[in-house]
Amino acid sequence: MHRAIKIILIAIALSALATSLAAETGGLRYTITVSKFENRAGWHGRWDLGDAWGLVMTDMLQQTGKFIVLGETDMRYEAMAEQDLAASGRTAQGRKTPATGQMTPAQLLVKGAITHVQDSTAGGGGGVRIKGFRVGGKKGKAEVNATVQIVDSTTGQVVASTSVVATSQSRAARIGYSGRNFGGDVGGFKNDNVGKAIEDAVAQAVEWLVEQLPGIPWTGTVALVKNGKVYVNRGSREGVPVGQVFVVGTADVIRDPDTGEILDESINEIARVRADEVREKLSICSVISGDASKVQRGMAVHLP
Repeated sequence: MHRAIKIILIAIALSALATSLAAETGGLRYTITVSKFENRAGWHGRWDLGDAWGLVMTDMLQQTGKFIVLGETDMRYEAMAEQDLAASGRTAQGRKTPATGQMTPAQLLVKGAITHVQDSTAGGGGGVRIKGFRVGGKKGKAEVNATVQIVDSTTGQVVASTSVVATSQSRAARIGYSGRNFGGDVGGFKNDNVGKAIEDAVAQAVEWLVEQLPGIPWTGTVALVKNGKVYVNRGSREGVPVGQVFVVGTADVIRDPDTGEILDESINEIARVRADEVREKLSICSVISGDASKVQRGMAVHLP
């Protein structure tokens, strides 16, 4: 099976999983993607440092249930290449043919660099995994330092950044959760001391990412107004529960006249709506206050 087709099937499965996690975790979710982390540490081993970081971070972000995790950047480019091939007319056409214009955009981008690796041992032993947790393995110590940044995909600005320092002997690495995507805990980077330090560093980074969410605006848009109902382009996939209240209005954006950069944004409240019915990608709302006649398609939707 072509890699891009696999990517699309994985994306469908992850979307369904994200929806089911909404009831378990609560909270509204953001779409996010991980860019490959640069290896500025000069470390080279049996596996690629940046690939390992991206793989572990994507998995851990998914497991939090607080994000809609999109494929890593290279996977999304592969999907776009497959869409372009299908659009050229050189492939069989049908309902399952990849189509353009339907990829989910990322609101947040995660990027950064691995800046230092110190490995005091040459490799790792097997270890034992019991009910999803690893115990044991070859002793030794490795340290990994990394810088992590959250970037707003709309403005390209760095929303927040941090540095993490982790070791293979930290508590998280000694008894660390083994993600569902990695199979048996034998061989590969997860048994390498540097690999264990990567896991601990990513766990710290993901915890920090979750802590930043309250300070990042969660927004939506009015997709349709029909028969007194307001359709908002956010649904169960984004963690919207029935009864959620939104502010609807027009956005005032102040831009720097020299650079065009957004300096500030506020919303002029027209009405407040409540989600009466929540589907996967949209919420059907009723107006509970304000002027319902002035609510229009394209208006901004914010949290109260």
